[in-house]
Amino acid sequence: MARQGMDRFTPTTVFAGAAAQASLSPRSRHAAVRSTVDLRVLELLTAHLCHELSAPIAAISNGLELLAEEDRDPGPTSGTSFVREAAALIGDSARRAGRRLQFYRFAYGFGGGTLAGPAPHELAVSFFAESRIACDYSDNVRNLPPDWQKLACNLLPVGGETLPRGGRLVLTDDPLNLEAVGEAADLSPELRSALMLTTPIAELTSRTVQAFFTGLLAKVLGCRLIGTAEPGRVRLTAIASGD
Repeated sequence: MARQGMDRFTPTTVFAGAAAQASLSPRSRHAAVRSTVDLRVLELLTAHLCHELSAPIAAISNGLELLAEEDRDPGPTSGTSFVREAAALIGDSARRAGRRLQFYRFAYGFGGGTLAGPAPHELAVSFFAESRIACDYSDNVRNLPPDWQKLACNLLPVGGETLPRGGRLVLTDDPLNLEAVGEAADLSPELRSALMLTTPIAELTSRTVQAFFTGLLAKVLGCRLIGTAEPGRVRLTAIASGD
């Protein structure tokens, strides 16, 4: 099939407004968002996911190389401590990769139905484990329907992008809101534009595609995302599309 025949599906061809979105069942919403995602967005999401996994997988490879070198040339410094260090590197990196895979499996892959595996708030907290960012996933958000928790989980990496020096992410409900607090917290114009779905798809990058995809999820749920920033604080809020 020619690329131009499958390359782009525009959200406006599926949704006429918030009322039409609200009338969709969760299964229909999932089918609709699949038909609205541009192939370019899928390519960039794949690149983003690969980037997220590349560091821990590379560390696993490094640990295996260290063990291989030890086997080839034991030398006078060989010993159980070296093996333990290499094994710890491999184990820690494997756990990091596993946590990220589980998180993105839900954030990108959940399509409705019964939740399987760890709860979304557990995935979110684990995703930021051993990082400079703490995640506070409120009880009210934990009680939201799964498709809204999917939106919440997709907001988290966007919030993480606004905290280059670390900080704290706080998810609250009514309306769904993510507050990023930390030194040098900042919402770039590019990220804000992607969240609001005003960035042309051809201009998206692997750094902004997460925000754009999150904006699409919000649209399917009949809302839109707005971002505000002040020194040391960024807020990302989902509001009804008509507001």
